[in-house]
Amino acid sequence: MTAPLRATAADAPAILRSLAAVEQERARRQAVPGLGEKVHAVKAYQQARFEHTHAELLASPRYVAAARFFLDELYGPSDFSRRDAQFARIVPALVRLFPQEIVGTVATLGELHALSESLDSTMAEALPSPAVDARAYARAWQATGRRADRAQQIDLMLEVGRSLDRYTRKPMLTTSLRMMRGPARAAGLSELQSFLERGLETFRTMRGASEFLVGIEARERALLAQLFTAEPQATAGSGQLP
Repeated sequence: MTAPLRATAADAPAILRSLAAVEQERARRQAVPGLGEKVHAVKAYQQARFEHTHAELLASPRYVAAARFFLDELYGPSDFSRRDAQFARIVPALVRLFPQEIVGTVATLGELHALSESLDSTMAEALPSPAVDARAYARAWQATGRRADRAQQIDLMLEVGRSLDRYTRKPMLTTSLRMMRGPARAAGLSELQSFLERGLETFRTMRGASEFLVGIEARERALLAQLFTAEPQATAGSGQLP
């Protein structure tokens, strides 16, 4: 059995560009009065929206861990500034130490992170206040004019999920990742190592993620179509989540 391929030098600039883009968004929010508060409101609403949209998955014994992983690690309002600062310092070590497939997934995760932060800032700018309800949320999405970017955000989220599912069927890769614990800790990559192992374990316990990912995709793409309709169906103050 051949060893996992090592990452190429091209992966490092891509990851660093994503981290720089995220940092630019954070600086932008600090520079514009009130923008940071509205971004936080957008993120909190989106977390509640995800829980509402995917309530069935979150209630499923088979899928709850994976749904929670998506919510907390890929879609939620967590502040990853400390993690990102660590990543920026150790990207060369990351590319040198981890298998190419893993680094490719990290690059995709970075792209998703940067795009999500940009979309959140743009949406927040379109909000009249930090008070977010279903109508305000839909109107903010429409005001961004970034339907294609929202579709790309869904694509990247699914790509990370499919990668993790694929890794569960590659014993050599998962063994290689476990063997990286010591070197990863020494290189300051323990948080990334933990994220990858949590993801792999979560997807392994599902015993196949196809149905889970199909469900995520169907609901998210249906919501995308709804959000960009001419007149949002939900009414302000109705308590509905699109």
